[in-house]
Amino acid sequence: MSVVTRIAPSPTGDPHVGTAYIGLFNYVFAKKHGGKFILRIEDTDRERYNADSEMRIFKMMHWLGLNPDESPEIGGPNGPYQQSERLEIYKKHALDLVESGHLYPCFCSEERLLKLREEQKRRKQPLGYDGFCRNLSKEEAGACMAAGKEPYVLRLKAPSEGETVFRDELRGQIRFKNSDIRDGIMLKSDGYPTYHLANVIDDHLMGVTHVLRAEEWITSTPIHVLLYRAFGWDEPKFIHMPLLRNPDANKSKISKRKLDTSVDSYRDQGILPEALINFLGNMGWSMPDGREFFGLKDMIKEFSIERISLGGPVFDLKKLRFFNARYLRDILSLEDLAERVKPFLEAAGYDWDDEDYLLDILDILKSRAETLTEFVPHGAYFFHEDFSYDEQAKKKLAAGQKYLEDLEREFALLESYDEDSIDDLIHDYVQSQSVGMGKVLQPLRAALTGVSNSPSMTELISVLGKQRVLKRIGRALSYITAGLPDDKPQKPEAVKTGAVS
Repeated sequence: MSVVTRIAPSPTGDPHVGTAYIGLFNYVFAKKHGGKFILRIEDTDRERYNADSEMRIFKMMHWLGLNPDESPEIGGPNGPYQQSERLEIYKKHALDLVESGHLYPCFCSEERLLKLREEQKRRKQPLGYDGFCRNLSKEEAGACMAAGKEPYVLRLKAPSEGETVFRDELRGQIRFKNSDIRDGIMLKSDGYPTYHLANVIDDHLMGVTHVLRAEEWITSTPIHVLLYRAFGWDEPKFIHMPLLRNPDANKSKISKRKLDTSVDSYRDQGILPEALINFLGNMGWSMPDGREFFGLKDMIKEFSIERISLGGPVFDLKKLRFFNARYLRDILSLEDLAERVKPFLEAAGYDWDDEDYLLDILDILKSRAETLTEFVPHGAYFFHEDFSYDEQAKKKLAAGQKYLEDLEREFALLESYDEDSIDDLIHDYVQSQSVGMGKVLQPLRAALTGVSNSPSMTELISVLGKQRVLKRIGRALSYITAGLPDDKPQKPEAVKTGAVS
């Protein structure tokens, strides 16, 4: 049997990390078995439908590298892949189930249903339809449908006795009392299907063999099973994944009220797609050798559903940032990192004309950044000459005038700006002054960067080069002796990043 999986998000808002999570496991399972992965769009909720959201779902899947084999974008043999374009398919199949007696028309008004609900609440009874139209004769119901005078919906004629039993591949057999399955609406009066009917028809017609979805859908599965059996179709294998949880004391279901759930937001923050995929791959699943860091191809190679854990995986933002930092620091090549970070630097107004200079900057900053966006504030002084001094830097400058004057002369005489020469100069000078290293380095750091915290001074000076180092020390000394009329940059002066002596 050829494996076919699918993901079917609703385009009603920001692309959700839960969609990415379930999409990942569907994609990996299909590719592990040489099968097919389908993306379709469940857009029957027309009041909440958002065309831009649909486009962003496609963009998210491509960004994550979870490219479907069939979708609304690329087409395929089982289209259309948007439910709103499949209404005639649903109507035909629904009428087939009316004919076979598994669905029935319900003509109850909104007013009656509201009164029924209020009465059930008053009597503390289970909420749900009471089957008022269930016993209409086939002839009577058919005549009312044909007359078209009253709006109607099509409801499932659920069995009232016994149990509906199905197998979940992670949990074994699951049983539901049929008395708890109410006669839910399958086709609405406007001709649009509810999720249950459309989901079952689409999965069958698209050849879906394995349904991997969140465990919150377990309670809906008996309805789907009843529909499969009503149609006389084979059921797919059901695999209900553990829900992502908030990192709170109760491990509540992940929600945008408590956590950022937008994949677009993480992309804009500078989270790498590889890091997000790797992080999500650890949510409820583990590698046989226990390693936490792995790529998509590694996950496909080693994947098995037996290694899925039913404990609620916690979506911990600190751990996601830790994963991302590891990719920035150790996994991406410097050249690849540069291509990823360039859009963020350019958006901040930074420019450079020497690619090697940019690579040198990233090489010394990558250990200090957890996201791509953090390279922007951390690296500002590499790209602008007229940076301001923060309050701590001003204090360091005021206390270090003598050291800066001496170092200006020393660095002017230094011929080679390699790290060994710079390191020797600094150590020799500090020893000559009989002071602690910090007494000298703190004002020097403030002069070169405008801040009191930066990478290693040896690396920093080597990357900046002689021209910029002398210019910045001179600027700092001018500030100390005369003060600046306004210590805030107006229009940034871009660093000339060509070769400097």
